[in-house]
Amino acid sequence: MPAKLNIRRAAHAALNAWGKGHDYAETLVERHAQRHQLSTSDRHLLQAILFGVLRHRRVLDFWISKLRQGKLDNETRDLLRIGLYQILMLQIADHAAVNETVEAGKANIRGLVNAVLRRASATKKRLLESIDDLPVAEQQSHPDWLYKRWRKHFGADSALEIMVGNQLPPNTYARYNPLSQQPMPDFPAVDGIPGFFLVEGALPNDLLRDGVIYIQDPATRHAVEMLAPQSGETILDACAAPGGKAAMIAACMNNQGKIIATDSNEKRLPRLRENLQRLHITCAEVTQHDWLEPAPAIWNGFFDAILLDVPCSNSGVLRRRIDARWRMHPTDLVKLPEIQTRIFANALPCLKHGGRIVYSTCSIEPEENSQLVKSFAAANNLKIIKEQQILPSTEISDGAYCALLEKMD
Repeated sequence: MPAKLNIRRAAHAALNAWGKGHDYAETLVERHAQRHQLSTSDRHLLQAILFGVLRHRRVLDFWISKLRQGKLDNETRDLLRIGLYQILMLQIADHAAVNETVEAGKANIRGLVNAVLRRASATKKRLLESIDDLPVAEQQSHPDWLYKRWRKHFGADSALEIMVGNQLPPNTYARYNPLSQQPMPDFPAVDGIPGFFLVEGALPNDLLRDGVIYIQDPATRHAVEMLAPQSGETILDACAAPGGKAAMIAACMNNQGKIIATDSNEKRLPRLRENLQRLHITCAEVTQHDWLEPAPAIWNGFFDAILLDVPCSNSGVLRRRIDARWRMHPTDLVKLPEIQTRIFANALPCLKHGGRIVYSTCSIEPEENSQLVKSFAAANNLKIIKEQQILPSTEISDGAYCALLEKMD
């Protein structure tokens, strides 16, 4: 890594690329970390700045409006967001935050950036207090339309609780893999959720490498528990990458039976195979299939159970997927259910008579969840055995939805 690499410059470049819609935030952090061979501490700072700016975007823009009147180009605005986040939220020493951020900009904007950031340093207390009177969605840096629909569906208190939770850095959880046949690690256990642990500090790379644990949020367990895989069964995990739920299914089956793990994107299959192999799974077969298309004829009536973890809006995992809230649009909740219904319809013929299917998402939107399931069940002679909506505000885990359905006679 160059001795004088300015992490703020890397953050500015990443934020500019994100603003053009080219990449996800996580991808940009990884790309810049590899490109510049960042140390662990510099990578953490880059991620903290980029994620923090995206997480608090509306508040940062509010502060900019109080400190600088008039229009700003995107490049200057992004640099001011980076500087203000460091000064007012990350609590980096003012001189370091100001100097490094100013240096990251082009010569023609450095004077403006310097003046605004020094004004922010001098009025820090007043700026922090000024957000108390903002409308709740702006204060919590969420789109107004998203807050309004959550307030309608869950009530004002729950909607606020969801948004407050989304503003917090997510915890890192790990699931113990009993197929490793290694002792359970001595991590803080998640209360009431056997086999899940809180990981604090550096990741235990040796345990990850040996497949003793897998980084996984506790919310993922609900769909697999509802599916209730049994040894000897033949099970389809239709949207399997990167493999966390398939690994849980294999553990429930004690590696006895057969799992067909598919994904629509062939580029994700190597990682899926690698994860399953590392987790000591011998009963799984990985293959590519796009469930927007009918299944191969050989799979018709082939599976005892199907897990259908469909692509969704990600509205239950906004704490982790920092930029998803800005990528979402109301029209997605019309388009996505059409895609989800099509996937459902193509997977259903693969179920044996009397078999069971679990539909799941990491969304909290009724259009993608209960409304879709009830409509599909009524149209396809399915019985809804049970369903569960987990809000990110009601558990320590992410938000999720799952429903168990069976073919009716």
